[in-house]
Amino acid sequence: MAIRPHWKGYLKLSLVTCPVQMMPATSESEKVRFHTLNRQTQNRVVSHYVDAVTGKEVKEEDEVKGYQRGEDEYVILEDEELENVALESTRTIDISTFTPRDSIEWIWLDTPYYLSPDDPVGEEAFSVIRDAMDAQNMVGISRLVISRRERAVMLEPRGKGIVLWTLRYGDEVREEDSYFEAIGDGKADSEMMPLVQQLIKKQTKDWSAKMVADPVQERLLDIIAAKKKTLKKPVKGKAKPQPSSPASNVVNIMDALKKSVAAEKRGGR
Repeated sequence: MAIRPHWKGYLKLSLVTCPVQMMPATSESEKVRFHTLNRQTQNRVVSHYVDAVTGKEVKEEDEVKGYQRGEDEYVILEDEELENVALESTRTIDISTFTPRDSIEWIWLDTPYYLSPDDPVGEEAFSVIRDAMDAQNMVGISRLVISRRERAVMLEPRGKGIVLWTLRYGDEVREEDSYFEAIGDGKADSEMMPLVQQLIKKQTKDWSAKMVADPVQERLLDIIAAKKKTLKKPVKGKAKPQPSSPASNVVNIMDALKKSVAAEKRGGR
């Protein structure tokens, strides 16, 4: 099944415009996910917003955004007011600035997306923008509204396409000096250095995706597969048939998960 684009719009540089589509470069759809169930009925538990004081459920139409200005005092913002501050860049990536690629440190990079032409007619314009940035080792800086949130983005040429990175805001990045300043200025022991270097050389390998494989995920899948084989079909009766998962399914999996992690730690030591 073809993956649907996360976003469609236009890439614009001055008077040059071309239609593009954006796809997430990473995915968590393969991760094992759990639902919270009622142990007695094995029905799914649904979350609701409740008033923190009265304890009564709040209807969806009565939910509003509030900015806290004091104890139990808020400034209410309506949906219309929030929408009015959004940029017009919901459908256009207008590159306004270029900067050297090596001038943007890793800590500013947030989420990657793949950007590609959405129309064969626009491939030439897309290629010109991409190759021109690549030839000068430059990246483009723009702004874009993603999921109703304005984001600064960086466009980096990559092969035949462009990788679009959302960038963190300035108030989201912490300076490293305040965390590293307590580390002493002493140099490493000259006798220990060769030993550590030998260890590094011995344990050096070429990069592989297997290095970041998730062992917990694999064990969870094995546990779930084993449980599927032992499940019994629900017995029909007067009561409404319940899902076939045993009531202790989540608890047992979590216990097994903790034991697996503990065993892995012992094995590592």
